[in-house]
Amino acid sequence: MLKASEKVSRRFVPPKRGARRVRSSLIPSRGMGPQHPPQVPPQAPPKQPIPGVQHLVAVGSGKGGVGKTTVAVNLAISLAQMGRRVGLLDADVYGPNVPLMMGTQETPHGVAERIRPVVSHGVKLMSMGFLNPGDKPLVWRGPMLHSVIQQFLRNVEWGELDYLVIDLPPGTGDVALSLIQSAPLSGAVIVTTPSDVSLEDARKAVNMFQQVRVPILGMVENMSYLIAPVSGERIDVFGHGGGKRTAEAMNIAFLCELALDPDVRIGGDSGKPVSIRDAKDPHAAPFRALAERIEQRCREEAKVGPEITIED
Repeated sequence: MLKASEKVSRRFVPPKRGARRVRSSLIPSRGMGPQHPPQVPPQAPPKQPIPGVQHLVAVGSGKGGVGKTTVAVNLAISLAQMGRRVGLLDADVYGPNVPLMMGTQETPHGVAERIRPVVSHGVKLMSMGFLNPGDKPLVWRGPMLHSVIQQFLRNVEWGELDYLVIDLPPGTGDVALSLIQSAPLSGAVIVTTPSDVSLEDARKAVNMFQQVRVPILGMVENMSYLIAPVSGERIDVFGHGGGKRTAEAMNIAFLCELALDPDVRIGGDSGKPVSIRDAKDPHAAPFRALAERIEQRCREEAKVGPEITIED
């Protein structure tokens, strides 16, 4: 029941000649009590850190097929080769390729309601590929994706890690947003090729991370060029310099160029990524340099504090 001061009255205004009749509207009476301003929606809860994890580094791309997982896998191994404690979370639940590329199909075991990660090449791993192996597709909607990402982040016994590298699915969909909203990322690495088609989507990925205030550690241009086996000639298969120009235009760091290297492909397909080789190996060296650059960028971003503006 409404109180007398809260009642509303119907006021009918006769239409002018030639005008269409419309339904009468409910108009607050003059005796109605004070109007309350609209409630401000509650702020999002603070992002809880992952216990024991120092840096969360997301590796993303605007589109598929640019070698994002190859970069994530070799980055994680290179960091481990540098003596860092590293985990690799395969968040690409629809296309989990980390188990194949890391050379293991071991099933994770549960310990006291927590999941023990698989270890390969000195890196702790968790992937939907371990739980749903084979060619069976995963047909899930947003809420289920959010749930599994939360379990991979917080129910896995990651232990003490210097870096947890997260291989995101391509695009800017539910998984990326779920991760961004729930975990304090140290930064994101955007992988692209030099082609205009890839760069168009890479810009969208950069804008998404910036819009949700995740630091951009930099852009990696993968498949930048091919070295002809016999002549040694450089061939720009997908164009030249597009990634660097885009990074400069968007005022983000350009991390490196990575060649279209048959050894890198063979290493991923065989479960023996090139980064397990000596750091001076010509196929492994670019990924070691990338790992060092990303570690430097993480330190730089950690030093950046919130901006405080004082006005008279």
